[in-house]
Amino acid sequence: MMEAFRTAQGRLLALAVSAALGLAACSGGSNSGTEPPGTSPPPPTANDSGCSGSCANADSFLSVQDIEKIIAQAVAEARARNLPATIVVSDRVGNVLAAYRMAGAPRTQRVSSERGVLGGLENFDIPAEFGAISKALTSVYFSSEGNAFTSRTAGQIVQEHFNPGDRTAPSGPLFGVQISNLPCSDINAPFDGIGPSPGPHPAPVGLAADPGGISLYKAGVPVGAIGVAADPIYGLDADAFDRDLDLDEAIAVAGSYGFAGPIDRRADRITAGGLALRYANIEFAELARDPAAAAPFASLGAGDGQLIAVPGYTTAEIQRGTAFGQPESGIRAATASEYPSELDAFVVVDRDNVNRFPPRAGTEASGALTVDEVRTLAIESIKVANRTRAQVRRPLGSQAGETVVITDSNGVVLALVRTRDALVDAVDVTTQKARTAAFFSNPQAAADLAAAAPQRVGYFNAGLDFGNAVADLFVVAESPLASNYVSDFRDFLGLSGALADGGVAFSTRAVGLLARPLYPDGVPGTPPGPLAPPLEQWSLFKTGLQLDLIYNQLALSIARYLQDGGFQINIEGTPTTIPPAAGNCTGIDRIANGFTLFPGGVPIYRGNQLVGGIGASGDGSDQSDLVAFLGLSNAGAALGGRIGQAPPAIRADQLSPRGARLLYVQCPQAPFNNSNEQYVCEGL
Repeated sequence: MMEAFRTAQGRLLALAVSAALGLAACSGGSNSGTEPPGTSPPPPTANDSGCSGSCANADSFLSVQDIEKIIAQAVAEARARNLPATIVVSDRVGNVLAAYRMAGAPRTQRVSSERGVLGGLENFDIPAEFGAISKALTSVYFSSEGNAFTSRTAGQIVQEHFNPGDRTAPSGPLFGVQISNLPCSDINAPFDGIGPSPGPHPAPVGLAADPGGISLYKAGVPVGAIGVAADPIYGLDADAFDRDLDLDEAIAVAGSYGFAGPIDRRADRITAGGLALRYANIEFAELARDPAAAAPFASLGAGDGQLIAVPGYTTAEIQRGTAFGQPESGIRAATASEYPSELDAFVVVDRDNVNRFPPRAGTEASGALTVDEVRTLAIESIKVANRTRAQVRRPLGSQAGETVVITDSNGVVLALVRTRDALVDAVDVTTQKARTAAFFSNPQAAADLAAAAPQRVGYFNAGLDFGNAVADLFVVAESPLASNYVSDFRDFLGLSGALADGGVAFSTRAVGLLARPLYPDGVPGTPPGPLAPPLEQWSLFKTGLQLDLIYNQLALSIARYLQDGGFQINIEGTPTTIPPAAGNCTGIDRIANGFTLFPGGVPIYRGNQLVGGIGASGDGSDQSDLVAFLGLSNAGAALGGRIGQAPPAIRADQLSPRGARLLYVQCPQAPFNNSNEQYVCEGL
């Protein structure tokens, strides 16, 4: 009953704000409106940047003057559309360089898929700046010198159908990735709230599927992103076949003028699975105001808006970005003592330029991976990546950009190494992949899930009222205990000992299929897999076990932010002090930053003993399967067979629940540049 009230209340709020702003009806998270006449400025980008992964240098950053221009252009478009907005600019590793709130901009957004789904994050109110930051970070984290993606692109590839709106299609290639790069992650570097620092940094509500985030480029190199929140709904575009106008996106596009991704690198010049990707539903010529004629930032006064502090993220001033690939960004070239120079490898570092994840030995009491084995795994996997032809990168024939992570069976990161221009989101996501494969293959998984806390924290009572310095959280009906998923999992597979006897080796591809709201994936009218709710109860904001495990920490992170901003937080009517982030999203050390639902991770075995997991992520799902799977096989061969793949007899692809065989890995048929080799994963 309370959830029904919240849903009705959310709809009334959305309608009231929409009417006040003079918007047309929202559809699929898109604040559609009538396109006003505009000028036709030429796109300020070259058709081809000429960059293919090696252009970033010490000058590849956003200056204060750049950021002022970006904000001023976005403000001019928002004014022309009578739509006050919160505008955020980040650098490539997620530092929030500026947050600007226009006068009259909505202070909150309501999380909604607009599908009538109850529970999860549906109808949760978030600060508007959180929505803007997540959009910005999503856009730049998914972009490289070879591909310019946006939060619209992200929304297209994470939904239950690809393309969204095609009810007969399987799920998107990055299904579930929105539940990553979370503020509770133990992998991404926390913000210090003072100034730019080594990243990558977390996104406050995970990655975004909502249009309104655009990556920013200088000289062919992604240097940051703009994110905009003016819409009262933080949602998604559920139909990739129309060209509806999203006003958040229009404002972001205007802000990107002069910093837009090269046309030849835009998502709409790239295909995945034979389908064209989406970049934005508006071009510069369709804007309401010529961004080149925008008034300078210095002319904006208090009546226009102001820079705001975002506690824990940034101060109320503009700060220059970090240069990607330099130590200040947190990602730099590996030294010869770290990895062989011919690999052209990159590592993640801290403020002191120290590699955060150098090769180390596993932590198991017996059979643990040695430092030499871990290092060999990392090297052999990067060798595979350096040969692999990218799927979603231009020019055609480019080398794949991949991140590789090795963990032990306890979830401890034993090594993390990257290729030069790999995507930034992959630092966290690839760790999820390695941990996911090791966790679901681990005989301790059922016990870990049984000990997990139930989803308890509910919604902010009556929404966030910024006129009242009290925020009340109350408990809605608790989600089923995570252990309930175990019984469903066992029933689905017909295996009474699943997740407790180590009898099945699960890849992330297999786990992902078991977490789809339709099984077999994309087949209309079928029931869900055991880790997901039925389709009518599923959304991007209510995914099943994946979200349930991290829900409490995500809700508490919002409460913590409000507390830092001066709010008194009451939980079930009791004043409560929210402690600092715990660095563990799930309460389960083996999957501390959550788990993932798309390919690129496999378990590592020493004979019949599980000793870890390896993940790869970056340039296509099949390519990531290839890098992780073949990298492990090649390392095993180089080490004389001391480690290797799961025994074929226990791999998940030996199972056929509901008559549909699970998949383990799927490698490209002819994956390598300058080679005729085919079916390179066969027989391994």
